[in-house]
Amino acid sequence: MSILGQLCPAPRLLLGPGPSDAHPRVLTAMTTPLLGHLDPQFMDLMFETQEMCRQVYRTKNKMTLPISATGTAGMETCLVNLLEPGDKAVCATMGYFGNRMVEIAGRTGAQVTRIDAPWGKVFELDQLRDTLKAVRPKVLALVHAETSTGALQPMAEVGKLAHEFGALVVADAVTSVGCTPVEVDAWELDAVFTCSQKGLGCPPGLSPVTMSERAMDAIKNRKTKCQSWYFDLSLLGTYWGGDRAYHHTGPISMVYALREGLRIVLEEGLETRWARHQRNHLALKAGLEALGMQYTADPKHQLPQLNAVRIPAGVDDLACRKRLLNEFGIEIGGGLGDFKGVAWRIGLMGHNSKPSSVLLVLGALEIVLKGAGAKIEPGAGVAAAEGVYAKG
Repeated sequence: MSILGQLCPAPRLLLGPGPSDAHPRVLTAMTTPLLGHLDPQFMDLMFETQEMCRQVYRTKNKMTLPISATGTAGMETCLVNLLEPGDKAVCATMGYFGNRMVEIAGRTGAQVTRIDAPWGKVFELDQLRDTLKAVRPKVLALVHAETSTGALQPMAEVGKLAHEFGALVVADAVTSVGCTPVEVDAWELDAVFTCSQKGLGCPPGLSPVTMSERAMDAIKNRKTKCQSWYFDLSLLGTYWGGDRAYHHTGPISMVYALREGLRIVLEEGLETRWARHQRNHLALKAGLEALGMQYTADPKHQLPQLNAVRIPAGVDDLACRKRLLNEFGIEIGGGLGDFKGVAWRIGLMGHNSKPSSVLLVLGALEIVLKGAGAKIEPGAGVAAAEGVYAKG
C-alpha cells in the first residue's frame, strides 16, 4: 500500500461565512504540548478561558463555558436544556439559521410557534410583543447575526421585553461575538452561544455558551431529564465548575487555541475591535457597490462582518466562485435557502477584517466579474474602498 504524501493544501484566504483564517498566534498556541484533561495545569487554563469568555460576552454568568463541538452544538445545548416536552417556544426566523432553531426546538417535544421576517429584514419589537402576549412561551429564540442574509437583529430591548411575559431569550451570536457589540447582561439575554472559528479567530471546534441565573433556575426545575446526555449542562457544569469532575475528554489543543484567541480579542479591546470591523465593512461596501452589487439586508441592519450581496444579472454564481478560489486562492460563500444562486456572502471576521483582505477581494472580483461579462469601470472597486480608508 502506498503512503500518502505530507499534508500541504494550497493556501487560501477564507473570506466566506466561516471559518475565517485563524490568527497566527492561535495556530502557534495549538502546537503547545498536550496536558491531560484533568491535569491541574489544564484546570487552571479552563478557568482562565471561562473568565475571558465572560469578558468577551460582557457577562458575570457563572455558567459560561466552551462546548466541545461547533456552533450548532451551542444552539442545541441552549435549546435542549431549556425546553422539554409540552413547553411553549417562539422561534423568530429571518433566515436559514432561524430555521435550524425551529428544527432543534421541535425535536425537544416543545410546542413551537414560528414567526417569520422576510429574508434580509429584522423583527420589530411590536411584532415580538404581539407574539409573546398571545403565546406566553417559556423561550423566545432568535438569531442576532443572521449569516445567511447579512442582517443584524437589534437585541438591546429584546430581553427586557421577553421577561415581561415570563420568557427566556436564546440568542444565536455565532457571527456576532468578536465582531459587533454583544452585551449579554445589559441586554438581559438568558442563553447565548457563539463559535470559535469566526470573530474569535480560531479553528472550528468549540462553541462558547453562557447561561443566566434565570436560565439555570429553569434547568434545575425541569420535570424531565435533558434529552442530550453530552450537552446536559447539569452534567457539564461539574466538569467546568468547581468540582472539575470527569465528563468527557476535553479537546485540549482547541482550548489552548480559544484561550489565545480570547487573549487577542481582549488585548485589542472590544470597542476597538468593533470599530475595526465597521471601518473595513464600509470600505468593502463602497467597493462592492462600485462593482454593481447591492446588499441583501436592510441598510439600517447590515452586518459589518458578513457582507451578503446580490450577484449581478447574467453572472454565473458557481463559475465565478470557482475562479476566485482556483486562480486567486480566495474563498467566498454562496447563498443559502432563499438566496441560493442569487447572492454571495463575503466575510470580514476576526483576523481577516483588515484592509489587505478588502483590497485583495475587490481586485480579484473585478477580474472575475469582467471575465463573466459584467461591465465594470477598471479599478472602480479598489478606488472606492481606498476613498473610504483615506477618510480615516
